[in-house]
Amino acid sequence: MELSEAYLERYSRHILLQDVGVEGQEKLAAAKVLIVGAGGLGAPVALYLAAAGVGTIGILDHDLVELSNLQRQVVHFTKDIGAPKVDSAREKMLAINPELIVKTYQDYLCAANIHEIIAGYDFVVDGVDNFPTKFLINDACVMAGIPFSHGGILRFDGQTMTVLPGQSACYRCVFRTPPPPDAVPTCSQAGVLGAIAGMLGTIQATEALKYITGVGDLLTDTLLSFNAKAMTFRRVAIKRQPDCPVCGAQPTITKLVDAEQSVCDLKR
Repeated sequence: MELSEAYLERYSRHILLQDVGVEGQEKLAAAKVLIVGAGGLGAPVALYLAAAGVGTIGILDHDLVELSNLQRQVVHFTKDIGAPKVDSAREKMLAINPELIVKTYQDYLCAANIHEIIAGYDFVVDGVDNFPTKFLINDACVMAGIPFSHGGILRFDGQTMTVLPGQSACYRCVFRTPPPPDAVPTCSQAGVLGAIAGMLGTIQATEALKYITGVGDLLTDTLLSFNAKAMTFRRVAIKRQPDCPVCGAQPTITKLVDAEQSVCDLKR
């Protein structure tokens, strides 16, 4: 394949990396990544994957841009208030890199549609802010054998892990079931420092790029957490659990069902 001067210039800083090079950049161009959530985490992920040249990027979110989003959701601008988040994100991604394919899904993620949506993607990024959907993403990706990055933020804290189905611990190996409704406050209830979303989102984007190019060690079997007030990072080793209900030796979760507190039915 003959590469244009514009291509070589755009991705020159990747190509200069011995571990990436032209071959790695071509892997990125052929890759397909789905971002679930175009909010605080999904925003930086979308921008960095677009800039990196990931060939096909899907982005799912049912919300419209609100003024309170702009403090941390850097893919949306003041002019976008009232617009679908997926359309706003797509506009900025293509402004960075017009050669991308950006697929948008303005929808809720539900047991009924998740398998169809994630099918064909090489990697999924969990950027959602509610526990039922996080567990749904985990279970669906494990069942489909699709690697994904989990991420969550609140106040001054963030946590993330990368899951390779069949190889590493999954989200349910660490957290078996969603907490009771309202047991854990959301960012809209407890607040979040805007830059925290950027810190964690860029880590998740890096994990996606590392997985696609095969560079470095992923955050598998590891829960990485940080507190920005003290600027401390902590790595906790985790193991795949033989009795995990979704990835264990005898899984009890073999069919996706929406959690009782899921927002899935709100669209109906």
